Amino acid sequence: MTAAVIALVAAAAALLIVGLVWVANTRSRRAAEARLTRALDELHQRMEALSTGMGDAITRVETLSRRQHALDDLGSSIDLDDVLTRTAEAAAAVPGVDATVVDTTANGTNRVVASVGLPQETAQRHLLSGPPDGSAPRAVEVSYRYAEDAGDEPMIRSGIGVPLQDDEGEPLGFISVYARHGDTLGEAAIASVQALADRATPAIENARRYREARQLADTDALTGLHNRRMFHETLAREVARAQRYSRTLGLLVFDLDDFKQINDTYGHLTGDTVLAEVGARMQSVARTADVACRIGGEEFAIILPESSLADAEALYQRLAEAVSAHPIANVGTVRFSAGLAELRIDDDSLSFFERADRALYEAKRSGKNRAVPDGD
Repeated sequence: MTAAVIALVAAAAALLIVGLVWVANTRSRRAAEARLTRALDELHQRMEALSTGMGDAITRVETLSRRQHALDDLGSSIDLDDVLTRTAEAAAAVPGVDATVVDTTANGTNRVVASVGLPQETAQRHLLSGPPDGSAPRAVEVSYRYAEDAGDEPMIRSGIGVPLQDDEGEPLGFISVYARHGDTLGEAAIASVQALADRATPAIENARRYREARQLADTDALTGLHNRRMFHETLAREVARAQRYSRTLGLLVFDLDDFKQINDTYGHLTGDTVLAEVGARMQSVARTADVACRIGGEEFAIILPESSLADAEALYQRLAEAVSAHPIANVGTVRFSAGLAELRIDDDSLSFFERADRALYEAKRSGKNRAVPDGD
């Protein structure tokens, strides 16, 4: 073998060794890069999982915080609507709950309702109740089946109602929670709502008693209408609101004609019957927004929010027809005189009332059994 061949073989061997080293280094780099990529992917996945976990934890803490805040605030209010709203908000923080309704009786029959996640008017038409045999359940659990879903919002699938009871075990209403997902709420939700019911019941009962006491203080015992004090409070509030927002406000003040003669002829019990019946006929013709009051003796008033003098005159006509439509007791047809007024820009509640009252006395002076608008 010649020296040239030997040199060529040596050079080829050197190139081969260099090539093998380069390939080995390249594979090593690629393997390292692959390991690094896998490590980065794993780190990214762990960070995402940690972020999701932290987000869920923060959401749970915020939910629990809202619930605890609502619970802590329950005893700080004696307004029944406010207490029920706070109770509904606390119930909405129970895991898995999408909507809540809290209802309680007032004055033995009327239901007062607060809701979260549902329109209150809708909730009021679909309140849960106990078994038909009158027994007292620990909880009421319901499920709902539909022919098909309608609309974009998922429909309610299940619900749980826990009864509210007073100290003597008498039913007050229900705390009801609802879910729109497929799973039932289950025992954990029942336990949470029961604990809330135990916490909320004293606050609800206190607020309910306060409302009943306030209603008694604001109501005329004979007619069931608002009394004189409530009339002046409401009139002041409505005058201030109308002045602030440039709204109209009407007032009708009326007095039964010859009422002293009714008392003298038929006695005070018959006189009371006449007053009570007139109050009932007032309520039958007044609008929902109108405030009907007995302001003393045989004198009455109706506050008409968002109303003009023409509206007050129309109400007078309806009231006159209602009062005279049928005889009252053995007295026969009862008639009355009325004064009408519409709020002016420079009025306060006292001047507004005085204008209507002067119109009333003008109606009395000019022959009775009529209405006189202020200014005529």
